[in-house]
Amino acid sequence: GALFAVFLLNSLAWISPLYKRSPLLVAGLAGLTLAFLGLASGNLIFGTGYEEAKSIITQTGDIPASYWFYKALATVTSYLSGIPGGVFAPSLATGAGLGAAIAPWFDSIPTQAIILCTMAAYFAAVVQTPLTALIIIMEMTNQQDMLLPILASTFIGSNISRVICKKPLYEAMAERFLNNLT
Repeated sequence: GALFAVFLLNSLAWISPLYKRSPLLVAGLAGLTLAFLGLASGNLIFGTGYEEAKSIITQTGDIPASYWFYKALATVTSYLSGIPGGVFAPSLATGAGLGAAIAPWFDSIPTQAIILCTMAAYFAAVVQTPLTALIIIMEMTNQQDMLLPILASTFIGSNISRVICKKPLYEAMAERFLNNLT
């Protein structure tokens, strides 16, 4: 999650000059990239990711292990296109997908627990707000028996993120926005 936030912030810095010169070119390239990612992912990366996250958490769908990677790339691409959109919901879906991808490595821990904790840690690392991540995950999943492991995951993810990404994502985005106004 922290690496995602750093990549998102840095990629915006290197694409800004191109966007100022040719916004239509950037939007067109972003559209083509999203189309390619959509095809490569079996059309799973479009939208917020709520349905895919639900499917991953409940273990009722057939979401490939590569989903998280495609969803993260699609989120960055959407953001760089200049079209207003979210990082929030797609980050939850990306975290759930990452949890599903690594769950087989921990065969003695219930898969759903790995998915929930990874989703919480990833999201908390992206936004660096552990309590917000906890509340959102708890509201989404209604898994009160997982409260302490999810809480621990959000604090671990957020604290690791603070080492890698010095400034919270939304704070850095707000500063850049305000600096562009002046």
